[in-house]
Amino acid sequence: MARKTPRPAPTLFTTLLPLTQDCPACGTPLLLDYYNSRTVTTLDGVVRLRLGIRRCHSHPCTRHRIPVRPEAEGRIGLPHHEFGLDVIALTGALRYARHRSTPEIHKDLASRQVVLAQRSVSNLLDRYDELLALATGDRDRLRPLLRRQGHVVLAIDGMQPDVGHEVLWVIRECLSGEVLLARSLLSSTQKDLAELLLQATDWLDVPVLAVVSDGQRSIRNAVAKALPGVPHQLCQFHYLREAGTPIYEMDRHAKKELKKTVRGIRAIERQVEKAEGGPLAGVVQGYCAAVRSALTDDGRPPLDAKGLLLEERLQKIAASVERVVEKGGRPSS
Repeated sequence: MARKTPRPAPTLFTTLLPLTQDCPACGTPLLLDYYNSRTVTTLDGVVRLRLGIRRCHSHPCTRHRIPVRPEAEGRIGLPHHEFGLDVIALTGALRYARHRSTPEIHKDLASRQVVLAQRSVSNLLDRYDELLALATGDRDRLRPLLRRQGHVVLAIDGMQPDVGHEVLWVIRECLSGEVLLARSLLSSTQKDLAELLLQATDWLDVPVLAVVSDGQRSIRNAVAKALPGVPHQLCQFHYLREAGTPIYEMDRHAKKELKKTVRGIRAIERQVEKAEGGPLAGVVQGYCAAVRSALTDDGRPPLDAKGLLLEERLQKIAASVERVVEKGGRPSS
């Protein structure tokens, strides 16, 4: 049945580009041909994705003009799906770990600001079951596809809806976008993850070219144990986030110190409310609102430093106040 109400407006906007820049078949540089867009509803909000698509333009190549999509797209959601993997993982955990009914799951998701129909909960449970079924999936369908590629690049990542829940581990093949294995685990030890990697690769008749994951130590040890000699690259997003952690902590401390210098905004507002109204009262209230807005406007680390943003906004407010004082405390008409 078609949707009767419009989808919620996106609250997050992200541009993703393929990390693969050379054709895996012929080695020719891939050209960034065009962009696609899709909207995915996640537990963090409605995300609008702008996806860069690369293609090989070498005519003799077996992958001529075959789109290469951003590898990070598969971590957010399944192809052609409206809801993210985190929503699917939470839905499955609520159903099979907490034995919630469909209406109860719908109510829980609605409390997390996930807008969906109750019927969509059943669809999400079907997707969850299908992902788990891939543990014993149709390998005959995947073998010819992977054989044509000549090799595979694996990505492994875990999705945990809430603390204490099972972690849904997904192993994907980056070049084709196919999910090779998906399984929920209570623990994420090196031994458990190594067994997952072996289950996902023991039936392959093509070599594993590389593995991509975050920097979790158990994953790194599992890759070294299950796939010795296979290059293992850390996800560039996680690498950037970890590299920016010291700067983020310093910036967070700077913001904390800056907040101390502008305390007492509410007390000023109360004094203005008690005093007789006038043109200056509106100006003071406007400055108080500007300071309050600056204190609550956070950037997104590691690229947007919220401490520097707060300092910049407070400097602009202070400069504006000084200009008003220079004019004798009278706002310009």
